[in-house]
Amino acid sequence: MGWFDTSEVDAFASWVVNEVVQRMPPSSLGTADRKTTDRIQRMNEFVSARAVALASEQRLNFYKRARLANQVKWGLREAGYTKGFADTFTYELATLITVSARKPRKP
Repeated sequence: MGWFDTSEVDAFASWVVNEVVQRMPPSSLGTADRKTTDRIQRMNEFVSARAVALASEQRLNFYKRARLANQVKWGLREAGYTKGFADTFTYELATLITVSARKPRKP
């Protein structure tokens, strides 16, 4: 995987956006009931597990992490999510990937 080859990162970003839209459509975010909270938590855990796996397998460089965050953010905005949701979700995802990438690999 070259330094500027972002094909895998772009595919992962597309997958993340599709998962979020499928599991938590923008129209469902207006309610703050227990069911919505549980759905958000399950979606977050599922996406986070895949993000940690990607970070530990690929060791994304700075450029790829930035591209991933940008693709996810704008994918969510285009899907109809609010700026606040897209920014917060993207920030948390980028932080998780950065922290996970710094953990030593298992032999």
